[in-house]
Amino acid sequence: MRAVRCPAPGGPEAMVIQRLPLPAPAAGQVLIKVHVAGVNRPDISQRRGTYPVPPDANPTLGLEVAGTVEAVGDGLGLKPGQRVCSLVHGGGYADYAIAEADQIIALPDEIDFITAAALPEVAMTVEYNLVERAALKRHEWVLIHGGSSGIGSHAIQRAKAMGAKVAVTAGSDEKCAYCQTLGADVAINYRSVDFVEGISEATRGRGVDVVLDMVGGDYIDRNLKAMAADGRCAIISLQGGRKISADLEPLLRRRLTLVGSTLRPLSKAEKARIAKLVSHDVLPLVANNHIRSSVGKTFPLEKVEAAHRLLESGATMGKIVLTVV
Repeated sequence: MRAVRCPAPGGPEAMVIQRLPLPAPAAGQVLIKVHVAGVNRPDISQRRGTYPVPPDANPTLGLEVAGTVEAVGDGLGLKPGQRVCSLVHGGGYADYAIAEADQIIALPDEIDFITAAALPEVAMTVEYNLVERAALKRHEWVLIHGGSSGIGSHAIQRAKAMGAKVAVTAGSDEKCAYCQTLGADVAINYRSVDFVEGISEATRGRGVDVVLDMVGGDYIDRNLKAMAADGRCAIISLQGGRKISADLEPLLRRRLTLVGSTLRPLSKAEKARIAKLVSHDVLPLVANNHIRSSVGKTFPLEKVEAAHRLLESGATMGKIVLTVV
């Protein structure tokens, strides 16, 4: 089978398509014939050599796939030919990938493979951080940074489906307009408007109840300023840097909460639990078009270098996926 690997850290050109033996699923695992694979920023970090890949992970790039069940390990109820999507512990950029059976999300006929391939990473990230850890509630204000990204595109729609009021930041007027088509109530071009001032104006000085932050760095101090009393900030990435200098006085005076997480280090059991939440709470919203596809661009597997270059450029809106079949 074909598989995309990176023999040495480097730019997009460092990736090569190799021919590897077909993997066999162990007990509790499923072999998926990959139709579409999602492209995520951790893939870029892995390629660059800056992401701590677990020692038991498949070195082939790719963290999420959609396709059909090819083979199953012992004692599993899944059947060959069944349409599924799933997180994978590496190995997604390939013709076939191994997934843990209890992390499999079975697909209804209404959801195509391109839509499905963009779901596991974003939907599980948003469900775990925005819905669970930050505990967003109906009628609350949420600020979503990177609103036009794959995660941002999904998070806007998930928050609106919960009855929340949504503000986003994005890097151009075009991206802000895109976010508003997804349901954002307020879209702030961070290149021309200070988002702290924009949030104050939108909420009449109150601030937001929840922040979903994929930037980190100096955004943390500004997030604290933009949050209402008892506000919660969920940090899911550090694209703006891991070091911060922040005034913590608002944290104390307004009883603010900062939490952070990333999916990959979570236990298999925890990932399985979150996958079940997505299957139960999110999949029906996608099947009924209450949450639209967040895919902005597709590339064939052979064009994986171009896919990475586009994601790194920040010029895309929505998720990037690789078509394999």
